[in-house]
Amino acid sequence: MPHRSSQSLRDVVAAHAADCFLWAADTGARVGALLQGSSLDVALDALAGRSVLLATPDQLTTALALIELDGVARRVVLCPPDLPPEQLDSVATTGQIDAVVCALDCARVRALPASIRRVTCSAAITPGAVAAVERRETEWILLTSGTSGTPKMVVHTLASLSGAIKLDPNRKPDMVWGTFYDIRRYGGLQIFLRAVLGGTSLVLSSAGEPMAEHLQRLGARGVTHLSGTPSHWRWAILSPAARAIAPRYVRLSGEIADQAILDALREFFPAAAVGHAYASTEAGVGFEVNDGREGFPAGLIDAGNGAIEMKVADGSLRIRSRRTAAHYLGHNDTALLDSDGFVDTGDIVELREDRYYFVGRRGGIINVGGLKVHPEEIEAVINRHPAVQMSLVRARKNPITGAIVVADVVLKAAAPDAGAEAERTSALKRDILQSCRERLPQHKVPAAIRFVASLDVSAAGKMARHHG
Repeated sequence: MPHRSSQSLRDVVAAHAADCFLWAADTGARVGALLQGSSLDVALDALAGRSVLLATPDQLTTALALIELDGVARRVVLCPPDLPPEQLDSVATTGQIDAVVCALDCARVRALPASIRRVTCSAAITPGAVAAVERRETEWILLTSGTSGTPKMVVHTLASLSGAIKLDPNRKPDMVWGTFYDIRRYGGLQIFLRAVLGGTSLVLSSAGEPMAEHLQRLGARGVTHLSGTPSHWRWAILSPAARAIAPRYVRLSGEIADQAILDALREFFPAAAVGHAYASTEAGVGFEVNDGREGFPAGLIDAGNGAIEMKVADGSLRIRSRRTAAHYLGHNDTALLDSDGFVDTGDIVELREDRYYFVGRRGGIINVGGLKVHPEEIEAVINRHPAVQMSLVRARKNPITGAIVVADVVLKAAAPDAGAEAERTSALKRDILQSCRERLPQHKVPAAIRFVASLDVSAAGKMARHHG
């Protein structure tokens, strides 16, 4: 279970992060300015002990509000930008919200009850005396990124969220973090905390910003450590602007990191260390893998080192540690932990020799004539083809087997023209299918391949999968 944190984010800033900056697309803020000022339009003591919904329109103001409210508010609920408006009232009710932090124009929260206090937040920090407030432990509530229904509200603390962050005593003063994530989701929040706790600046992403422009900003700010999902990275290295960055450390998380993307990043950034981490909103950070290989060493399972324990039950990875969330808020009928205190991640793994490999999500299985197929397993094979940048495997209805698998594929170069180069197109499809036949059982080989210009990526940076 999460342990009590002895420090708030403000304490951390005062200790060693006062000169760090948070950079957005068109502005930035020195976090130390919060020690003698505020981004909020009310004194902190007005929010002491309250349950606060952070519904700011951008990541910079969210980050500033988090630094101010941790250790002051009873609870902060991070509202992701893609939360449907019709779900906001349910989130506010479940979170027992009595104050909301938003922009000056609070159009997004107008439908909330008038009894909920409105507080505005600005990236321009106003100098002034900071009210002395008795410190308390603050609950941090994150929303799951499910594709249907009201998202679950997951209860963390600063201690559980930061439990996996180990500061490098040899870190260089020019270290700058960057991320493709949104910090209102677990993956992005981890990078925000790594920056603040480590006393380094952070370049934030911006909603709707073209990849090329974001990469140019990352390069201009001298980013040395950069994090994103495998999908983020696949799109990044397709852009000519990727040459604007020269990271020393490349980090992947949020999706299965297959060997193709790990190899591609090592080739693209030969001077960088490339690592991938496993984490989920409920389970917290499980482990990091820095040996350049997909999957993770079998020795991590049942290691019993006290800090984190993992096991595989019914094929799925389960985690118990102080980094896991405490419980779901308002979901008394849904247990986050099993009877032994483990979180069932729902991620299916398979042991091959001395290593476990991720094969997919329990809820994403395609049933082909009674045989189970994980789309990610097929994508990993397709992505190894030298002409392929990324792929998405999905189900297509079939009157005989119920479903068959088909694949949408993005090529590293432009897809061949359907007219003049039809023969080359067919040859490339045959070659990809032959690679699948050599590595997969027949029922997992795609019945059809379609070359596409792009694939949808969700607001959380993950491949958009539509099940059903």
